Amino acid sequence: MSAPLTKRHDIDVDGGTSDETRPSKRARMSTEPEHPVARDKPSLGRTPVDDQEEEEEDALYPPEETRASDLYLDTARYTASLDFDFEKVCSVSLSNINIYGCLVCGKYFQGRGRKSYAYAHSIHDDHHVFINLETTKVYVLPDGYLVSDPSLEDIAYVLAPTFTENSVSSLSSPSHLSRLSYDLNHKPYLSGYIGLNNIKRNDHLNVIIHCLLHVPPLRDYLLLSNFRGKEPELLKRFAGLAKKIWNPRLFKSQVSPHEFLQEVNRASGGKFRLEQQGDPVEFLGWLLNRLHKDCGGTKKKDSSIIFKTFQGELRVETQQVLIRPESGPNEKPKFDIDRAVDLPPPPLFQDAVEKNIIPQVSIHSVLAKYDGRTAQESPGQLRRYKCQRLSPYIILHFKRFTKNAFVEEKNPTIVNFPLRGLDFKEYVDAPPTDSSTLYDLIANVTHESVAGTTRDKENTVWKAHIRAAGGGGDNEKWFMIQDLIVEETRKEMIFLGETILQIWERRRDV
Repeated sequence: MSAPLTKRHDIDVDGGTSDETRPSKRARMSTEPEHPVARDKPSLGRTPVDDQEEEEEDALYPPEETRASDLYLDTARYTASLDFDFEKVCSVSLSNINIYGCLVCGKYFQGRGRKSYAYAHSIHDDHHVFINLETTKVYVLPDGYLVSDPSLEDIAYVLAPTFTENSVSSLSSPSHLSRLSYDLNHKPYLSGYIGLNNIKRNDHLNVIIHCLLHVPPLRDYLLLSNFRGKEPELLKRFAGLAKKIWNPRLFKSQVSPHEFLQEVNRASGGKFRLEQQGDPVEFLGWLLNRLHKDCGGTKKKDSSIIFKTFQGELRVETQQVLIRPESGPNEKPKFDIDRAVDLPPPPLFQDAVEKNIIPQVSIHSVLAKYDGRTAQESPGQLRRYKCQRLSPYIILHFKRFTKNAFVEEKNPTIVNFPLRGLDFKEYVDAPPTDSSTLYDLIANVTHESVAGTTRDKENTVWKAHIRAAGGGGDNEKWFMIQDLIVEETRKEMIFLGETILQIWERRRDV
């Protein structure tokens, strides 16, 4: 066990003596540690870390002994490898308990006691500076003492960014556009409008992450959160991802959603995976319901931030099933009603250059087909849902994909819509008098694939158009984000894609 931090005489390399108030740098050992590192199977418990030994280490080096020290700190490298984007599990045992990050190479190890993987790594690789990924405390191993140095604050902030009400209040104002940040390579970026890694085939998940994290109430709730207790892991990781995306002090101007999406894979039972292309609308529905539950939400009004932001009010009407007179004896009961589709069907003919003539339709004509109502068939009954109260944020989904017995078809119809001032007044039974019915677009998700009406999942590209910092006026800016590509785009270009999902924000003025 290492000696306590008391004043002592050590032998210099020159043969003399010198007074030291900290442990001397230990020579690199060539022998194996007392307990060899096991790499053949993962450890899900606290082993090989000894809890009692950890407590003894803390007792030897209590917080009051903390002092600024430059011993080994010059080996801690401010590099893009210290992005802390990946799931916080030990690179040897695969455990997620008591994990430390090596500030020299960026690898993760469990524990810091004499029998731990971090301790062995410090001896074998001569890497000595480690940060606790939960508490952000920095230790020097194998000596085991706590280090406090201002030069480490930037690393701790990248690991665990913090925000205040004052700092988040300006994120939706035009002034945020002038606050450019710079990464370690002096590349400028605007916090909140940065790329997300497409690890394998998770671009359909990335666009939903961007859309939700630009809804101000949900964004501010996550940025101001301090989840340190028994909150669900998915909620913790989503909040952590939000803080990284809006972090103005990143080491590199991009973020990997790996840690959050790994938890999504577990929580969804493998329904949403990194390596499989999927439907962003399905993921959005699942994620909102899961976050509502994880935030303590119930059926009661305003029981969670999700409820307050996205939940309106519906009136349910129930009618009995009517069987058509021409129905056969074995035919199931059906409603004799005209089932309208979200978009008009694509044309059956092609033009002279063998390309589909893609029709266009206005968003008003699409919404008018529903007149604020939807219908759902249940055994023996027809339920109609009529909108009574609009939510602060409205999510519109344009149904483009239909399945038949042979293939999944895509409807390529282009939807024309205004960026500002879409009025939902006529789609509400009793329009409100105390709040606006005008909505402005803040996020738009488009689907791109090879030409044709058959869905091609292999060549599908998902893009998100995000309104910048509140928008408004002739100087309103929009960004197109596709994985790591972040580009300012002209407003006229937003209408050209095959829109599948939109988020609209209610105007504050009446």
